[in-house]
Order: sequence, then C-alpha cells, then structure tokens
Amino acid sequence: MHGQKNERYRALFRLTQDERLDGHTDCTLWTPFAKMHVVGQMFVSNNYICFASREEDLCQLIIPLREVSIVEKADSSSVLPSPLSISTKNKMTFLFANLKDRDFLVQRISDFLQRTPDRLCGLTGQSETPSPSTPTSLPPTPPVLGTGELPLVRHYSSSLPTAKQGLLSIYQKDQTEDLGPKATKEKMKEESWNIHFFEFGRGVCMYRTSKTRDLVLKGIPESLRGELWLLFSGAQNEMATHPSYYAELVEQAMGRCTLATEEIERDLHRSMPEHHAFQNEMGIAALRRVLTAYAYRNPGIGYCQAMNIVTSVLLLYCTEEEAFWLLVALCERMLPDYYNTRVVGALVDQGVFEELTRECLPLLYEHMQDLGVISTISLSWFLTLFLSVMPFDSAVLLVDCFFYEGIKVIFQVSLAVLHANMEQLLACTDEGEAMTILGRYLDNVVNKQTVSAPIPHLHALLTSGDEPPPEIDVFELIKTSYEKFGSLRADVIEQMRFKQRLKVIQCLEDTAKRSVVRAIMTESAFAIEELEELYVLFKAKHIMSCYWGASSTPAERHDPSLPYLEQYRIDCGQFGQLFSALSPWSCGMHTATLSARLFRLLDSNKDSLINFKEFVTGLSGMYHGDMTEKLKLLYKLHLPPALCPEEAESALEATQFFTDDDTPQDPPSLSHLDFLVQEVTSGDEVKEAKEAGEAGGDSEDKKEEKIKDYKYYLRMWAKEKEPKKETIKDLPRMNQEQFIELCKTLYNMFSEDPLEQELYHAIATVASLLLRIGEVGKKFTNNGSKKPELQPLPAEDVSQQEKEDSSGEGGQSLVSKALAEAQLDNPTPPANVSDEEAKDDTSISSYSVVSAGSLQCEDIADDTVLIGCGGGVGGAIGGNDFRRGSAPDADWSISFEQVLASLLTEPALVNYFEKKHDIKSKMAACKAQRAVERQISSSSDHELAQLST
Repeated sequence: MHGQKNERYRALFRLTQDERLDGHTDCTLWTPFAKMHVVGQMFVSNNYICFASREEDLCQLIIPLREVSIVEKADSSSVLPSPLSISTKNKMTFLFANLKDRDFLVQRISDFLQRTPDRLCGLTGQSETPSPSTPTSLPPTPPVLGTGELPLVRHYSSSLPTAKQGLLSIYQKDQTEDLGPKATKEKMKEESWNIHFFEFGRGVCMYRTSKTRDLVLKGIPESLRGELWLLFSGAQNEMATHPSYYAELVEQAMGRCTLATEEIERDLHRSMPEHHAFQNEMGIAALRRVLTAYAYRNPGIGYCQAMNIVTSVLLLYCTEEEAFWLLVALCERMLPDYYNTRVVGALVDQGVFEELTRECLPLLYEHMQDLGVISTISLSWFLTLFLSVMPFDSAVLLVDCFFYEGIKVIFQVSLAVLHANMEQLLACTDEGEAMTILGRYLDNVVNKQTVSAPIPHLHALLTSGDEPPPEIDVFELIKTSYEKFGSLRADVIEQMRFKQRLKVIQCLEDTAKRSVVRAIMTESAFAIEELEELYVLFKAKHIMSCYWGASSTPAERHDPSLPYLEQYRIDCGQFGQLFSALSPWSCGMHTATLSARLFRLLDSNKDSLINFKEFVTGLSGMYHGDMTEKLKLLYKLHLPPALCPEEAESALEATQFFTDDDTPQDPPSLSHLDFLVQEVTSGDEVKEAKEAGEAGGDSEDKKEEKIKDYKYYLRMWAKEKEPKKETIKDLPRMNQEQFIELCKTLYNMFSEDPLEQELYHAIATVASLLLRIGEVGKKFTNNGSKKPELQPLPAEDVSQQEKEDSSGEGGQSLVSKALAEAQLDNPTPPANVSDEEAKDDTSISSYSVVSAGSLQCEDIADDTVLIGCGGGVGGAIGGNDFRRGSAPDADWSISFEQVLASLLTEPALVNYFEKKHDIKSKMAACKAQRAVERQISSSSDHELAQLST
C-alpha cells in the first residue's frame, strides 16, 4: 500500500524514482493570483514539498527543498489558523494554513532541510552520485583514467555550440526576421507566457493552474519550448541535482563498441533526415553523444528504435544536457518500459487504448478488432508521440501537451483521430484500407501558425493519393480531443495500466513458453503438455531463486535480451529440489549427491546455472531413454565432471580399510571370465575391420567417379558440419573408485523398490562379475602384446559353475562368495598383521555388503562400498576399524560395454531399467506442494500485517 502511495505521488508531481513520500496532510494555500485560500493537501518527501488542490487543475505546486531558504511558523488567528510560511531563494513566499499538526510538520521539514545541503555538497565533480532512478550508480570509470584525470581528447565540452543552445536556434541565426502574421502570432505567445510568469512565477516553483494548461494547448513558443519541457517533465530537478553528470557519462561511454552503439550508428542518419539540422555532422554528433550516453547509463534499455526520432526533436529545442535529462524522464518515468527489448510499456498502453476505444467508440471498436487495426496503429503512434506519422510542426504541439498532461493527451488525440474517421473506417473491409485512411488523415494535420520553414514530410509523400483530403488544423484536433474525451483522468489511466500490465506480461510469458516448447519438442520425448508443465515449474523455481536466498542478483539469473530458451536459469540448489520432486531415480539419502552430479554434467558452460533445455535433457534421459541410454546416463554420472574429485577421494579412503597383496600373481589358466573380457573388448574391433574390408572393396572401383562427383564433396562437407552423436565407444573407462560410487548409487536406487531383494541379489552378482572382469582386464593391459590364447569353456561347464556360484552355504551371500572367488591367492599375511586380523581380511565378516534375504534399505548407506582389487575383499565401512592399506590399483578399469553386457545377464535389472515411468503424477504432486507453500506464505504475510497494525 505504501509503495502504491509513493508511485501515485511521484507520478502526480513528476518526481524521480528515489523520492519517498514521508507524509501528507490537509491544508490551504494562499494563491496571490486569485486572492484566495485554496483547499488541498500538502505532501512532504525527502527532497520536496508539494501541494495539490482538491479541485483538479485549480492549483499545483512543487517546492524543491534545495530552493528553500526560510521555514517559519506565523501567528495563528481565527481567520488564518496554524499558518506556515515557506520562502525560496528566488524571493517567492508560500503561505500554508489550517495545518493540523504544524509543529510536527515543521520538525520533519527541518530534518530534511538539514540533510539537503550535505547531500548537495557531495554532488560536485567526480564524487557525485547519479540518480538511482534506473542505474544504482554511475557506470565505472574506464581503467585507463586515474582518479581525477581527464582524457586527452574530450568528446564533450561546454564550448560546443550544442552545449549552449538547441539546434534550431543555431540554424535560424542567419535567417532574416520575418515580420509577417505568423511571426506576430509567435511574439504574442511569448508575451502571454511572460505575463503568466510575472503572475504565477517562473521556474520550478511556479504555480501551475488551468491557465497554464490553456497556454500549453495554444502552443508553446519555440524560444520557451526547451525551458518548459524541462519544467513540466521534472527533468529540470534531476539536471539541477546532478551537475556535470552528463559530461562525465559522455567521456566514459564514447569509444566503446557495443550492440547498442552499433544500432545507434545505423540509425543516426535516419533521424529526421529531412531537417537541415541533421544533414551535417554537428547535429549527428550531438545525437550520437546523447543516445550513447543514455545507453551507457541504462544498459537495461540500451537503445531502441524510435528513441532516435524523439531525441532528435529534443535536440532541436534543448542543449545536449537538457535533451539527455528529458530522454531520462521519457524512458524512465513518463513512458515506462516503452523502449526495452519487448516494448512492454507500449503494449500495455495499446491494451489501455483498446479498452478506452471499447468504452468511448463501441461500434468502431468491434469493427477495428475484426480488422486488427488498433494493435497496428497504436505502437507507431505511441512510441514516437506521433512524430513519425504526422508533419513535424503539428506533432511537436502534441509533444508540448504530452510533457504537461502526460500520456492521457496521447490517448485523447488517438480517440479523436478514430472518431473523425469513423464513417470511413466502418466501411473498410481490410486492414490495409483502414491504415491508408488513417495515414492520409494524419499526413494532412497541419500547423498554420508555425514560424519555422516548412519541412517535407516523407510519410505524406508516400501516402498521398490523386485527390488529397482536406487539411486538418492541429489546434482544432487538440481542442476536439479535450471536448469529446477530456474526461479521462490520469489516476484512472494508471489503474488501467496496472491491469493491462498483468495481461501483457502473461501474454509475453505464454509466448515465451510456446517458443521454448517448440524449440525443444523435437529433441525431447516429452509431450507438449508435459513440457509446458515442466516449464511452469522450472520458471517458478527460477523466480524463487532470484528473490529468496539466492547467492546472485535477479539480473544475473534473468537476462531479457537472451533468447527465450536461455532466459530462465536455476542453480544447483533449486535443481536439487526439482530433481527430488520429479526424478524417477529415488535414492533416499543419496538423492542429493546424485542430483549434484547430474547438475555438473548438464552445466556445459560451467557457470553454475542451467537453462530449461539442459534441465529437460537430463529428465528426458531418465524417463524416455531406452535401457542403454539410461545406463549410459548413470555411467556418466560417475565420471568427471559429474563425479567431483572430493567424492572420488572418499571412495579412495574407503579402500584403505583393506589390505592388498603387492605381489602380482598370474593365474595358471584363464577361465570363461577371461574369454568374456576379450570378447567384449575385441568384438567391436572385428566388426570395424569387417566394415573397413567391405568399404575397401568398393573404394577402388568408384574412386575416380567420386572425385569427379561434386555432390559427394557436398555430402562430406555436410557430414562434417553435423554435430557428432556420442556413442558408447566414446565413453571413457571407469576406474575402481568410480565403480565403487556406481555401486553405491545402485544400492540406494533399489532401496525403495518393491523388488529390492531380488534387485540386490542381481546387482551383487553383477558387481562381483565386473570386479573379476576388471582384474582380468588388468592382466591383458599389463601383458601388453603377450596375450595367451583363450579357450572358451564348454557351455555345460559354464552352467555347472553358475550353479555352484548360486548355492551358497551357511548363509553366505552370493556377492560374498563371488568376491571370495575373485580374490587372488594371498597365503602369507604381512608380518605386522596378526592372525586374527589376517583372518578378518581374507574372509567375509559381519561387514558383508549383501546378505541375501535379510538386507533392508537402511543397510545400504553412503558408507557402503564394494572393493575388489588384487586380493581386496568386498566389505562395508563401519565402526572404527580403520586400517591403512594400499590405494586401489590404478590399472583396474572397466568399459561401459562391459557394464552393459554384465547387466543384461540379470532379468531383474533389465526389467528395472526398461520400466516406463509417468511424470504426470510427480508434476501434479509438485504443483500441489507449491499451492500449499503459497497458502502458508499468504497466511504468514497476513499475520505479519495484523501484527504491524
């Protein structure tokens, strides 16, 4: 509520975004011009005292505290109770009365006045603090400059012609004075304003009344236009409190090459090219400096088309610095969000204009909606304040009214234009015809009182027909707009803007969602509805990460200039929450570890943030990949970069509970396991050799033909450009520490499955098999080229051995037996190990990894490991029995093909990884949880509000 009051206060008096309303009170103000006390309200903020009459347009007053010289309490009387006199440095005195709590008010004003001089003292030279309206601080000085130094060649100085006066004054110096009726009319306007200044005051403390508005509607004289634009827009206050800001900003901004500066250079010569002031380097250079300085001040906006047209008009009547501050007022206060990448503000006002058209011109609204005209015309009219669609001398009068009245006058004139063409528009059958009618009407809106030389209107030349329509006097158009649509109120328009902003943002977000879904739907197996739901959940998590407990600022998380697909990003913490809620791989206490590994794998650019596409890529592999794809993802989660060094070190420490035999011993003969190793590792080589042989036979015959065939080279080039698809052969081998972590993950994954005992049994068999494969593979590596010939065992021998393996006695688990078999002969324990310890190291103790039929999910924790390396024993880390042993054998490794082949031997594991999962139920649960969190948050906010009141 307080924020809304601040917004209304700033909008009413055209104050900067850093102004905070301290309080307001009913009072009366003595108006010397009317010889009466006007009833209204006084507003006090950190830098201003303002007054607004209860009756609209009767009187408004803005007193900057920097201008105040004396604040004193006058003697009360029955005629004038509780009076307060405020005097300014330019000898104006304002008398307020009927103040309810005058003493407290005077104390607050005194407090603010005491802060004002100190603050202004700091606003000199290079130590000034710029207005925090958009940027929080002056952009940093380029590193080539030292403190207090100036560049050798200054881009801007007070000696430049455009630093002293507007371009129009510079280029009209040499023209002989015209004493015709138009010049006489201009002199009369100037005299009317001089009388007004004498009666109501001049400068920022001027009384603003209905007479002020009447003079504005009659047209501001060219000699006073720059001064009054600064006054009515509030830009004069910012310029007065930030001396030398613009000059320093120009020096910092010029010479930098950015996307904004490139766009500025492209549009410089398109800015009013028909005006002689911009047909030479002086005008172009001034326009370049102002636009570049603003783009540097506010990189969130940077530069947008239409800013060049508006700024070129400002430079005609104002100095460079004045034009800069007027541009600040336009972009940051009067036309908020108009000139950003999505022109959100213009789209909001387009929605307001459609609503006003429906209320004021209902018949025309229905027809215009069918033709789709309103959305087309409003953007071009509003973005340039009619400057691009109406002759310059006419449009500049609308700019006069805009700086005084705000956006309401643009709405009024737009409605008046539609009303004037209603009959013709109702007869239109298509959008093009309607646009032609409106375009020709606006081309012929003329200002018959202008004293400037006529400027050819390029738009009029392009749209003129055989029979030009009659001319429309711009003053009549403005008068008609006030007569027919002058009841529009600024506060009502602000309320309509607020409602429309919600609609526009929702529409933009829907567009973004559709664009993102379209971009990734071909790369993901999720349905469109599922992708849209995932996008909503991902964006919600992104927004939470921006504003609650984030380590980075919202600007770092969300960059609107990026493509839709890359705008929303989440960090590892937010990803972990989504992973826990949506992943089909539930690992109990191990879930957070697996989530962190997947995040590191998906974070391709290593910025500790992932976008929606990367997020969906990870989920899609778990939900819609086949068994090979799922295992490949799981395999990669236990290799760098997913597996960080710290996790590998924890596995390394686990192995130190076991001792190793340092003496390598070769078995007398190779078993069927050795043959399996060779078969898995050499099968692909045989296949490749066969393919190479077949290809070689063809190449000889067609070699000459292919050289001459240019299509062949095009195909080869296209193939090179295609992104290489990763195959299982590209995956690196897994060492023993990584294999331990993989086993740990698998045990935790199965802990909540209904078939957990069967899965434990299967993984124990596969784990012991892979341990032995790694041992045998190490021998091939060590022997180099001396590979013994392998004799595969007969099938019946293999079956017999498997039966023996599965018939454990005395409660000994399969994995224990397999590990014991995989253990190399170690007849002699080390000298420093007791018999009891040796027995512990060579047999299966109570630390067995798996006990078939009795293992519960809590038995498999993060400290459960499976070791097998040259005499190592499978075991679990427990208790305090820490014993130093040798590190895992660096030669031990297995490939993904071996892991895949081993898992395929167990139907339980195959069924587990081939099982389809439905993400819809998990998304529904996630949304329900969000709804509960919102209710709790709303309840907490309500309770806090109750406590605060």
